[in-house]
Amino acid sequence: PLPPDDETLHFEVHIKPFFRSRDQKSMLFRFDLWKYADVKENAPEILKRVDNGTMPCDGAWPKERVSVFARWVGAGCPE
Repeated sequence: PLPPDDETLHFEVHIKPFFRSRDQKSMLFRFDLWKYADVKENAPEILKRVDNGTMPCDGAWPKERVSVFARWVGAGCPE
């Protein structure tokens, strides 16, 4: 289930679970989707890609999941 709009988002609890093992492995050439520092550093590009549906490569995230990720990025990517 997605977190409610008033819940503070955290990487380990809310964001990391969005990235499946196959997503993590496919992106290791550039960064590790299971490492907070890597996702935070690349958050704007990841957001752009999940928003336009080019990430993950096997199908777009639902808009609700994109919204949660965008909220996390907008909040400064809290750990």
